[in-house]
Amino acid sequence: MRHKLSILLVEDEPSECHAISQYIEGLDDVQLVGVTNNSQRAIELVCDALPDAVILDLELHKGGGNGLFFLQELRNMRLRVVPYILVTTNNTSNITFEQARQTGADFILTKWQGDYSAQTVVEFLRSIKSTILGKAKTEGISLDMSTTETPAQIKSRLEKRISKEMDLIGINPKAFGRKYLLEAIQMVMNQQTRGIPSAIAARNGKSEPSVERAMQNAINRAWNTANTDDLARLYTAQISSEKGVPTVTEFIFYYAEKIKTDYAYYYE
Repeated sequence: MRHKLSILLVEDEPSECHAISQYIEGLDDVQLVGVTNNSQRAIELVCDALPDAVILDLELHKGGGNGLFFLQELRNMRLRVVPYILVTTNNTSNITFEQARQTGADFILTKWQGDYSAQTVVEFLRSIKSTILGKAKTEGISLDMSTTETPAQIKSRLEKRISKEMDLIGINPKAFGRKYLLEAIQMVMNQQTRGIPSAIAARNGKSEPSVERAMQNAINRAWNTANTDDLARLYTAQISSEKGVPTVTEFIFYYAEKIKTDYAYYYE
């Protein structure tokens, strides 16, 4: 299955949200991963849902914050991959437009132009889908990022991120191996690199071989059923196995390092 273009909608006008959501529901190559009218909540959704693109209204009068605040907060993060930002606005100020561009907006569609509609917004993103997916922006942001999240909130956010990565490559949410892989990745991220299968087995009342087998089976099924182009784009590490499938150790360490890099400010 081809990777769908995932979109986060940040908009405070209910009719606009409904129109865009309804249009996306009728498409098979685009998915809406979140809707909010609050710029701070939008930042949280970027971390949790990892959207490919964001449709961003600059003026969130009925919600909270504003689009410029969202853009600045996004710059202050150290995400390895930054979503494509499509700004939609009723604002007519060239100064505001320039500030939005300087802060990270990729394109601006004005709501007062004659051909503006929910369809034109979504179709614009669809027209550049291959570019967005193939050339994700990476930015070496070096600004400090402080967090007031509790350890439990951080753990929850990272669990969601690991689950998102496994969803992308098609690891079955119902597979026992997926649960064990999630535990193992978290252990490596927390500097526990030895005795991982035995520790997971002990916690779950299973034998060590059965845990290892379940994890490898989950990986094998994903590699046997997912689109090869998607796998090559999403899993970029070299695979040493002659079968062309990552070993459990390769898989665990790849994702542990990848996610730690994306959330570097948690590990400083």
